[in-house]
Amino acid sequence: MKPIARQSILTTLSSYLGVVIGYFNVLWLLPYALEPEQIGIFRTIQDMALLFVPFAQLGVGNGITRFYPKVKSSQFSFFTLSLLLSLFGFLVVAVLFFFFKDTLISAFATNSPEVIDFFGVVLFITLFSVLNTILDAFCRSFLKVAVPAFFREVILRLLVAILIAFYLLRWVSFDIFMWGLALTYFIALLGMIIYMIRVDLFKLNFRFSDFPVGFLKEFINYNLITLLGTTGAILIMKIDSLMVSSLIGLDANAIYTIAFSIAVVIEMPRRAISQVIMPVVAEHFEKNELSEINKLYKQVAVHQLLICLLLFLGIWSSIDSLYHFVPNNQVYEVGKWVVLWIGLGKLSDVLFSINGEIIVFSKYYVFNITATLIMCVAVIILNLVLIPLMDIEGAALASFLAMFLFNFVKYIYVKNRLNFDPFSMDILKIIFLGIITFTIQYYLFQNRELGISDIILRSLVVILVYLGGIFLLNIAKESRESIIKKIKRTGS
Repeated sequence: MKPIARQSILTTLSSYLGVVIGYFNVLWLLPYALEPEQIGIFRTIQDMALLFVPFAQLGVGNGITRFYPKVKSSQFSFFTLSLLLSLFGFLVVAVLFFFFKDTLISAFATNSPEVIDFFGVVLFITLFSVLNTILDAFCRSFLKVAVPAFFREVILRLLVAILIAFYLLRWVSFDIFMWGLALTYFIALLGMIIYMIRVDLFKLNFRFSDFPVGFLKEFINYNLITLLGTTGAILIMKIDSLMVSSLIGLDANAIYTIAFSIAVVIEMPRRAISQVIMPVVAEHFEKNELSEINKLYKQVAVHQLLICLLLFLGIWSSIDSLYHFVPNNQVYEVGKWVVLWIGLGKLSDVLFSINGEIIVFSKYYVFNITATLIMCVAVIILNLVLIPLMDIEGAALASFLAMFLFNFVKYIYVKNRLNFDPFSMDILKIIFLGIITFTIQYYLFQNRELGISDIILRSLVVILVYLGGIFLLNIAKESRESIIKKIKRTGS
């Protein structure tokens, strides 16, 4: 577990450094430099491109992680095959994009016609992102996730900050600014290629005859099936933004973007843990070590809920003060309740642990089709019903309900098929501790003046009460004892 822990820590550090930069970009730089309508275009183009990525990738990212243990001796032929498949997938998506271009235009023509001018940017971002996910997945198979995370979470956000600064200084027009967004993704991809070349992980080998008999067919079939599961998760993340732009307008999407960006930080530890845990789960399934997977299932549930709930409490307790610092906050603070619903949705992801990863790498991966179909129907219907009724809050509530339903269906399936269960008494203790912690800070700081001192005081109380509660309620006892032992060894 030491390599896992080390890579998780480094990846988490990159994630939170990226969060700091991202918060600066989204909560201050974007609202300061761009009009709400321009922010809406910026977010809509990004989300559309990233929604296309799993389709273009053809599920190859998960396939690399699952099948790498079987083809270690032909790893660079496997790498080359994966790149070629993803390029083919992108070509298919590009053809379909042009074929259905008129349909896309009609979807945005009424409320967000400006988006139509930047459809070319969508395709370039999709291409560079698809290739980057393949490189990322290959690095992950070697448990090298820290540097890819640094490029994904830090470098890309820094490049976006520089791009926004160029527009703010009037060095580029808004049209060039939007095309520059595609350039930032290309630079991040180039950085990944240079890194992989330096650590001898980027080599092309076209000797596909080295693969075992029947491997190619099995690999492609698996990719196409898991493609649906991957698109399901992305659809929940991105469809709400696109539907807000389409059904309400770009200004509303700008408000939604700010709120979503505040809430998304809650899931950062889960994403970091998932990146590292996926190859481990795949390896355990390969060796039929089911008890080890169930153990991981429970451990991850407790540890990521501990961290992510603390983040949620810190954000929601200081939500008014956070909006206080956003330029033109009178425009954007109406999205406060979006933060709550998206935050609760992220916590539902955390609560159900690694159920998605377990399904993807088990022999029951075909179930992803069923789970994804349920989710896709649910998220679209919920958005169509709730957005007209509740505006952007309806989109956020739809996302929460869809995420919870998606996770609950997967939990029931894993429980019935593999008899794995992530829940323990520690989970109940953590939820109880979260309620107590929020209640205490709420009554201590009612009607307090907004600002940095409010954020600091609330955060200190939340952290102290939460950490004290962990010891009093004896939560995650084994992990705490292990940390204490390491501290004692370091000090002796």
